[in-house]
Amino acid sequence: MNKHLIAIILTGLVTLIATASAFGSKFSVVGRIQSEYSHINIEGYSSQSTVNDPTFFSSWGFRVFEDLGGGFQAMAMIDFGFNTNGATQGSREIFVGINNDKIGTLKIGRTHSPFADFAGGWTIDPFVYTTLQAAGSGGTMVASANGLGAGAYSAVNSVVRFTSTEFHGFSFAVLFMPGDAEKLEAHLGGALGGDGFNIGETGGEDGEWDVQVAAKYNFDFLAHKFQVFGGYSRDNVSTFQKRVTTANLKTEEVGRIGGIWSYNDFQLQGQYEFVSDAIGAATCSDAAALGSIKETATRQCNSAMNPGGDGDVWYVGGQYKLGNATLVAQGGMTHAERTVFANKRDAKSFTLGALYHLSKRTNLFGGYQRVNVIDRNTTVDRDRNTWTVGLRHLF
Repeated sequence: MNKHLIAIILTGLVTLIATASAFGSKFSVVGRIQSEYSHINIEGYSSQSTVNDPTFFSSWGFRVFEDLGGGFQAMAMIDFGFNTNGATQGSREIFVGINNDKIGTLKIGRTHSPFADFAGGWTIDPFVYTTLQAAGSGGTMVASANGLGAGAYSAVNSVVRFTSTEFHGFSFAVLFMPGDAEKLEAHLGGALGGDGFNIGETGGEDGEWDVQVAAKYNFDFLAHKFQVFGGYSRDNVSTFQKRVTTANLKTEEVGRIGGIWSYNDFQLQGQYEFVSDAIGAATCSDAAALGSIKETATRQCNSAMNPGGDGDVWYVGGQYKLGNATLVAQGGMTHAERTVFANKRDAKSFTLGALYHLSKRTNLFGGYQRVNVIDRNTTVDRDRNTWTVGLRHLF
């Protein structure tokens, strides 16, 4: 990038900030960047080391607020992802909305799902957005909202989402997606729709709205802090998917329950999900897996539900704060029932690691993860061993 282009970009940012301030808006540039040295060994297949940001944690964007009076604020967000090898993932959250501290926040556009960022999901995984994360590579907490995008680092197109303020410890979030929302998450070689090389069609039928709702409750007892949460996700089978008659595809439903217990510097957290008639991301979307899309033998997909099948997923972990360090141990299991597409498969994982906070914005992380795959569709189970160490900064 030449100096003239850099100057043009900086001048544009300064002008944009000045213009926003002149009209009473609060404008800020936000972002985060991460790189990690990771070594992934897939037993009987390959071993690879890399210095990169393979989960595309890194991103930059703009956040805008405007005071509307009466306790209301207009808000907007534009966020773009990238990795440290120069690849771009594209848009993350892009929405416009209204916020009131006493009521809650309404977002319209592209946002994360409540199963991802509100009740469980990545909120209880200290290694989210690293190669040690529970979703995808670990094979736990994978894919819940599916067409609604609960893969660990996905966002959801074409939605309206409301997240309430906490009332006496209780809060909730609800997300709606209109029917006929096409080309979202699933990549299954055409098994559930699409052209076999691109992405499938995972929206509902005419007039049907996909929906996800989640709630949580926080309370204290003496020095103990508790949170319990739960949710329900409905991803309507599309007209296109129904025409895949051999699959007998139906509307997918997901139920989730979980909780957190904290005492001084110690914390336990976990969740359980049951998936019925899996479609969308639970069948191993691009967002729910690490690895190249076309490298089906190496993609971290053995944890996903089988297309059109049932299954369950559980995860549990513990954390202990020791000064600036947080020690982590976690694990879980995913079980996928047999369908017309595939036999049963399971993935069991455990992870040991630590994070060291150099400041509020910068931390080091590292650790080891073992994934034991039991896949009755293959002659060799591709178990995985992962080691990583990385550095992360928020700005």
